Amino acid sequence: MNQSSHTSVQNPQGFLHTGPGDMYVNIGTQLQEVSRNQFRRIAEDQLIRLRRVLVAPAGMGEARAVLAATGTVILQGEPGSGRTAAAKVLLREHHSETGALQELLPGEEDELSLHNPALVGDRDQLLLDLSGADDRQWSMARVDLPALRRTVQERHAHLAIVMPHGAELDPELRYCRVGLTRPPGLEVLRRHLHVQGMPHEQYAQPDVTVRAFLSEKRPMREIADFADLIGRAKQRARPDQDFAQWCAAAKKARNDRTKEVAALVRKLDEAPQRALLIAVSMLHGAHADVIHRAAALLLRTVDFPPEPTQLLQHKDLAERFGEISCETAVGGLVRFKELDYEAAVRAHFWDHMPDLRPYLGTWVADLAELNAPHVDTTVRTALVTRLAEQYLRTGNGSGLASLAERWSSSTAGRARLEAAVHALTCGLNDPAHARDFRRRIYDWCANRRLPGEFAQVLVRVCAEVLAVGHPDQALLRLYYLARRERGSTRALQALCDLVARSRRLRRRLLDRLAGSELSPPDLDIFLQTCDPLPLTVSSGAPRTLLDERDVQRALTTCWHAALTSCPPSRWQPNAELWLHRAADSVGRHRELLLDVLIGAAERCGEARGEAYAALYACSRSAERSARGSVAHSLAVTEQLLCQITAAQSITHTMAAPASVRRTQP
Repeated sequence: MNQSSHTSVQNPQGFLHTGPGDMYVNIGTQLQEVSRNQFRRIAEDQLIRLRRVLVAPAGMGEARAVLAATGTVILQGEPGSGRTAAAKVLLREHHSETGALQELLPGEEDELSLHNPALVGDRDQLLLDLSGADDRQWSMARVDLPALRRTVQERHAHLAIVMPHGAELDPELRYCRVGLTRPPGLEVLRRHLHVQGMPHEQYAQPDVTVRAFLSEKRPMREIADFADLIGRAKQRARPDQDFAQWCAAAKKARNDRTKEVAALVRKLDEAPQRALLIAVSMLHGAHADVIHRAAALLLRTVDFPPEPTQLLQHKDLAERFGEISCETAVGGLVRFKELDYEAAVRAHFWDHMPDLRPYLGTWVADLAELNAPHVDTTVRTALVTRLAEQYLRTGNGSGLASLAERWSSSTAGRARLEAAVHALTCGLNDPAHARDFRRRIYDWCANRRLPGEFAQVLVRVCAEVLAVGHPDQALLRLYYLARRERGSTRALQALCDLVARSRRLRRRLLDRLAGSELSPPDLDIFLQTCDPLPLTVSSGAPRTLLDERDVQRALTTCWHAALTSCPPSRWQPNAELWLHRAADSVGRHRELLLDVLIGAAERCGEARGEAYAALYACSRSAERSARGSVAHSLAVTEQLLCQITAAQSITHTMAAPASVRRTQP
C-alpha cells in the first residue's frame, strides 16, 4: 500500500510515545517540576494581605512598642478580637533575611520543649498561640516562658504570645502583657471591601443589611467572610444592582439552605439530573464541556447504565442546566443562580447520601487526570479543595488522609499525585485538623511502609507546606524520609535545601545525626549536608556554627563514623572541601576545621594511624585540586601534619611515620 498515515496529538498533558522501542517513565519525577518556593511565596503573600486588611485593635501601638523594647509581647483579648492576626502582623514587622517566622507547637510529640535553646534561631519571629490552651497547657507554658524569653533575647529574636482568654499571668511577665480591644466591626468590613478593590463611595453608604449583621458582636473571621460574600455578589450582579442588593444577596447566602436543597433533590429523581447537580456543585465556575464530561464520568463511576435513547432525543445542556437552577455565563462557565448555593448542594449529598462518598473520591481522582480543554490547574485544585472540605467539615480527617494515600498508588500520574499533595495541604491548613495531620505525616515518614509514589507526595508536603510555618517538624519528617528512600534522592535534596536556609536547622540536624546510630543512610545525609562554607560564615550572627562547642562535638562524631564506616572514596571528596575551605580561611577557623578532622581520626582507636594517613593523603590530593592559592593549600597540609604529629605525641624533630611522611610533589 502506498497510502501513508500519521497521528496528530493536540494539547498533550501526559506521557507521549512517538516512535518505536520501549518507553520508561519515572512517575515520581513529575512532582519536582513545581517550584520549591511556591508555598513559601504564598505564605508571604498571605502575611502581606493580612497586614493590609487588619484594622489595628486598640492597644496595637502599645504592643508594637513592647515587642520592640523587650523582644516579647503577650497579647490578651476576647476570642474573635483579632489577637492572632495582630500577633502575626507584629512579628512580620520584624522580618529579617536571616530569621524565619514560625509557630511554636508545645505538646506535640516531636516538638522541642519551650525551654530548649535549639528552638530559637538568630532573629527568628516566633508565634506562640495559646488562645485555645486549657489550664494544664497554659500552666506548663508559664513554667517555660522565662527560659524561652531569655533565649529569644540572646538570639535577637522576637516572640509574640497569645494568652488564653481570662487566664492569669505571672507578675514578673505582666510588663510584657498588652490588652487588645476588638476594632469596630463596620471599620473592619469596610477595610476588607477596600482591599477587594471596591470603590469607597459604594461601601461607605449606610445599609440596613450591614447594620443588622453587625448588631451582634461578630468574630473578625465572620466579618471577613461576609465581606467576601459581598464582593462575590458584586461580581455576579447585574449592572443595575447596587450595594444594598449585593449585601442582601450575601445575607441570603449565609442562610441555612438545607430544606431548599432537599426539595430540589427530591424533584430531581433521575440519576443523570443528580449527577449533573453534583458536577456543577463540585466544579462550580468551570466550563460547560467539563461539567458535561464530569457528570457522564460520575454515572460511569457508580455503574449507572447508559441511556438507551437516541442522541438527538437527549435533552440539551441548556435545558438540563435550567432544571437544576444553573446558568451559563460569558465564556461558557456554569454557575448556580443563587450565591454560594453550590456549598449547600455539596453538603446535602455528602450528609444524606453516605454511600456515595467512596465513589466521589474515585471520581475526583479520575477527573483530575482528565486530559481535556478547560481542565487546568485551577479547576483541579478547586475540585480537590471542595472534596476535602466535606471530609474536614464532618470531622473525617482520617478519611481524607487515607484517600490521599490511595491516590498515590504505583500507577498514579502527575495530576493524581498533585491531587494527593493538595488534599494533605487542605488538612494541614485546617485549624481543627492540622495537628492530627502533622501527627499522621510523622507516622508515615517514620514508621510506615509507603505505597507507590506516596513518599514523593510526602516530600512535597513537608518541604513546601509544613516547612513554611513549622520548619522543625518538616526537618524531622524529611530526615526520616531521606533515611528510608531507595532509588531516589528527592527527600535528601529537600532536606539539604531546608537546612541551607537556616543555621538553626543545620545545627538541629547535626545534633540529631550525632545522636543516632549513624547508619549508612545517616552518613549519606551527613556527607550531603556537611558543606564547610555555611559552618564558617556568620551570616550576621555573633559567631559561626563552627565556633559552637556542641556543633564541633557533633561534627567530630559524624566524621569519625564516616572515617570508620565508609570507604575513603566516599568521604574524601567531602574532606577535600573542608581542606579547601581551611586553605581559604585564616586563624581560628582553619584550626577548627582541621581539629574536627583530626579529632575524628583520633577516636579510631587502633585504626587511627590508618585514618591519619588517609587524611594526609586527602590533603595532598586537595593541593592539586585547589582553586585558590597553592601556597595556602601547602600550608594547610603542613598544619595538618603538625596536628597529626601532636596528636600522636611525636615531636616535630622526629621523622613523620612512613604513612604520612611528606614527599615533594
